[in-house]
Parts: sequence; C-alpha cells; structure tokens
Amino acid sequence: MISHLRGTVHRRKPEEITVDVNGVGYGVSVPITVWDELKEGKEATLYISTYVREDRLALFGFLDDAGRILFERFIGMTGIGPKHALELSAVPKSLLMQAIGSQEPKLLTSVKGIGKKTAEKLLVDLKALAQKQPEIFGAGDLQLEVRATDQDVIDALKNLGYDTSSILNVLKNLPREFKTTEERVAAALRSI
Repeated sequence: MISHLRGTVHRRKPEEITVDVNGVGYGVSVPITVWDELKEGKEATLYISTYVREDRLALFGFLDDAGRILFERFIGMTGIGPKHALELSAVPKSLLMQAIGSQEPKLLTSVKGIGKKTAEKLLVDLKALAQKQPEIFGAGDLQLEVRATDQDVIDALKNLGYDTSSILNVLKNLPREFKTTEERVAAALRSI
C-alpha cells in the first residue's frame, strides 16, 4: 500500500493532480482545499489513502495524516463513497466541530449528496472520533467559533450556484469584522 508520495505536482483539473515521483506520474484525487494549496511545478508530500475495489484502484491525497485518517473514517461509513468522502474532507475542521458540538446535521447536508439520515450517522461517528482522537481535528480548530449566521451564508451562496467546498473554504478565511449574514455573503462573493 502507498502511504505517502513526494514529488513534483502537476494540477490537472479541480480535485485531480499528478505527482511526478522520479519520472513516474501518480494520479491522485485531492479535496479542493488541498488542490488550492498545491502549486504547479513545486515539490510536495502527500499522505495517501489507497482505495482498492475489484474494478478500481484510486489514490487520495492529503497534506497531513489527520486529513487522511478523517477521509478513511468517512469512506468506512455505510453510504459514503470516495467522492462524498472527498467532499466532506474539504469541510474545514472548525465547521465539523461546530456540527459535532451542536449535533446539527444541517451543515453536513449542505455537502452535495449527503442527506439528513447520512448526516446524522456522520455526526455520531465524528463525535466518537473527536472524543477518541481530538488531535485529528487540531487543537487550534477546536477553539474557533463559527457564527450561527454561517449556515444562512452557505444556503445563500449555494442558491447562487457555488459549490459547498468553495463556500466553506472562503468562510473559514472571512475576517471577524463581518457580523451580519448580508455582510458575510457580500464579503464571500468578493473572495470567490
């Protein structure tokens, strides 16, 4: 099994890269947040989750081992395949912690393809994981406060046609000075 790859990154299309390791190109699927971090032509190390089925061999890459563990936890759940797990892996850990703390599945249902029942199962599993291995969510991320208006912002931007992972990535970087839903939507639109 491949546990990590270190090589030159070639971005293909969103969520797909090729990592050139000594002349061998490995196709790797990555969350959009990781894709944004990786620079074309630069060297990078990715922690790999190898997904093997009778008709498929796929590599999924993450910037740290915690991202890989979280992804593998997602695909281990009934009803979550690698595509949905990759989408869920793009959700900032602070927002996952907010959903776990409030036991509110609405944040997770905003991810494409995740229904209410699946989101409720995910919350139970993520809560157990957060209690067992809090380091996966990062000590710093546990301290972040996410505003209640963020769900309204997510809904508004989704209605405008933006995908969930891009929205969540922009939300985590919005300055604290924007307090109302309207201010946060406007600031997010300027950032997308």
